[in-house]
Amino acid sequence: MADALKIGVAGLGTVGASLVRIIQQRSDQLAATCGRPILITGVSARDKTKDRGIDVRGIEWFETPEELATKGDIDVFVELVGGAEGPARIAVQAALNRGLHVVTANKALLAYHGVALARIAEEKGALLNFEAAVAGGIPVIKALRESLTGNTISRVYGIMNGTCNYILTKMEKEGLSFADCLKEAQRLGYAEADPAFDIEGNDTAHKLSILTTLAFGNQIAVDDIYLEGITNISIEDIHAAAELGYRIKLLGVAQRTDTGIEQRVHPTMVPVDSVIAQVDGVTNAVAIESDVLGELLMVGPGAGGNATASSVLGDIADIAKSRPGAQQVPVLGHPARSLEPYRKAQIQSHEGGYFIRLTVLDRTGVFASVATRMAENHISLESIVQRSKQHLAPSHHQTIILVTHATTEESVRKAVAAIKVEGYLVGEPQVIRIERPKED
Repeated sequence: MADALKIGVAGLGTVGASLVRIIQQRSDQLAATCGRPILITGVSARDKTKDRGIDVRGIEWFETPEELATKGDIDVFVELVGGAEGPARIAVQAALNRGLHVVTANKALLAYHGVALARIAEEKGALLNFEAAVAGGIPVIKALRESLTGNTISRVYGIMNGTCNYILTKMEKEGLSFADCLKEAQRLGYAEADPAFDIEGNDTAHKLSILTTLAFGNQIAVDDIYLEGITNISIEDIHAAAELGYRIKLLGVAQRTDTGIEQRVHPTMVPVDSVIAQVDGVTNAVAIESDVLGELLMVGPGAGGNATASSVLGDIADIAKSRPGAQQVPVLGHPARSLEPYRKAQIQSHEGGYFIRLTVLDRTGVFASVATRMAENHISLESIVQRSKQHLAPSHHQTIILVTHATTEESVRKAVAAIKVEGYLVGEPQVIRIERPKED
């Protein structure tokens, strides 16, 4: 049997502790599967005295991730610290410059520095694996980087944040407000004390930017993503969607168009009978559309210690099985130096149309005014429904719900802006894209 593969783990939080535990408990199985033993020879974390439920006796302890990366007797540096800058970036760069293989679950680091890190790895002949950075236990990185070679990919989309999916699912199934569902998600550990990164869509955007580069061969462009979170989704929107035959999901969508690449993260109405509409709770789902295979949908746990540790271990196992000197798969699916500049697509018609909810004062002519503003911006309406809200008396508010045919984001925003200046709108309007299945 070949010499042991020596692993250094930086970060012993939920994922790091799970990884150490799995490797220690399944050492014989891993050795048989990988053709060589996998040994943890170095670790680094903030508190050496903390009880993590794992045995680190006999494993060399390093005070900082950088020290582990530069001085540890290791072959693979596993970064589970997190963050786009600071110790994570410094340590990963140091490990790659040393010629060590690197495994990371850090989507923020890759979203902002993935291309630069890929260049170092490819120059040094090192592997940089990051399956756990996107969609937890779902092997979407391997699919895009290896399995779909020869396919021309047209679109990648999916549910990539378990916190948001849990909140939207609970709102629908239990009729609770966004605020109440967020509190419950925090209580269960699905949401952070400061949940903004998740619920504002940033986490999904980081993951989407990585998938976009793997799918289309462009440089990572996380700051060019249209971004909208779920904080403005109300129970009224959930109910209206259900009545129209839809469920609301936070989707990340990247697609190739004639004018460039389109990237967007926003709440989306999907048909209730579609597969992705059935993905509930903290589960993630990623769909890939290509010319040869058609549509591939992968569903699975998107977060959690064991799910993420499973993906990290899969990356380690790939390194253990790799042959020294063999041609390596490019880190980002294409050689880093050949990645094309990101070209943002021009605004185009959205084939699914839009859902627009307006709360207005109950005045004569309001209904006609709304329809006129839509027509002025060349928006064709599939339906327009006016509902009285008697429980809001004496204000006498009404809700107007519009569903449009295919139109552009720009047209919708212009129409809504024109409605705002009319003086009868109460509160902020709600605009949600509708995704309909493609016609055969």
